Amino acid sequence: MDPSFTCKIPFDQDHPVTAREILVSKTGLAREKIAEALAKGAVWLSRRNRKSRIRNGSVLLKPGDTLEINYDPRVLSLVPPLPCLIADRRDYTVWFKPAGLLAQGSPYGDHCSLLRLAEVHFKGKRQVFLVHRLDREAAGMMLIAHSGKAAAKLSELFRDNKVVKEYHIEVLGDLQSKKKSGRIELPLDNKPAVTDYIVEAYDQAANVSTVRVLIQTGRTHQIRRHFEMIGHPVMGDPKYGRGNKNREGLKLTAASLKFRCPFSRREVEFRV
Repeated sequence: MDPSFTCKIPFDQDHPVTAREILVSKTGLAREKIAEALAKGAVWLSRRNRKSRIRNGSVLLKPGDTLEINYDPRVLSLVPPLPCLIADRRDYTVWFKPAGLLAQGSPYGDHCSLLRLAEVHFKGKRQVFLVHRLDREAAGMMLIAHSGKAAAKLSELFRDNKVVKEYHIEVLGDLQSKKKSGRIELPLDNKPAVTDYIVEAYDQAANVSTVRVLIQTGRTHQIRRHFEMIGHPVMGDPKYGRGNKNREGLKLTAASLKFRCPFSRREVEFRV
């Protein structure tokens, strides 16, 4: 397997040359590997202080351009799990993101991201904008906006905590022996963080509690960190907790989104 690398190529020639030709000559990679890197979002073009991915190797470079390739064959070889389109409301779509799928891409590619797969689904005929995020390890409901205006309106709902987000999780231990329901108000990153929960069941044989969760704030890894802090880490969490590891993955699902639609002016709810 080829080694991974990052290569930035300033372009200052007077005569035009295609991005493909420059990449082949400067990296030594075969044309088919360059084509794969382009298609999967690993190549970037900086022009007039604007940096964006390019997928067309026939783009002609101009003096002052900088071409960048972030090549990692391990990333490019990944096969993404496929999301499911739940609803199409024209201004936005609702998707179920499976565990293992990124919300958006990285400098090394975006073919394993919900945003890119949505773009491919619509064959490039609709713009796609990320409105909110969900951990790669988690599964659940996500919105994608299809215009800048829609993205702004939906992002405002999340920013102002006007979206009711319900999660279903499995945690280590008997949580209901402490409380059938409760609120965790432990600061995260020096900011207030509030997590409400209801214990729905406890499996004594597995020593696992099934919990329904509503978050009132949106801190990074809030649910995962909060339940670890009270001694009941989420099952399968690769980062937080001890004694909670498994082979099935993170037991956390964003089960529903409920909000007043800024376009129809009606209350809507999307549920797994």
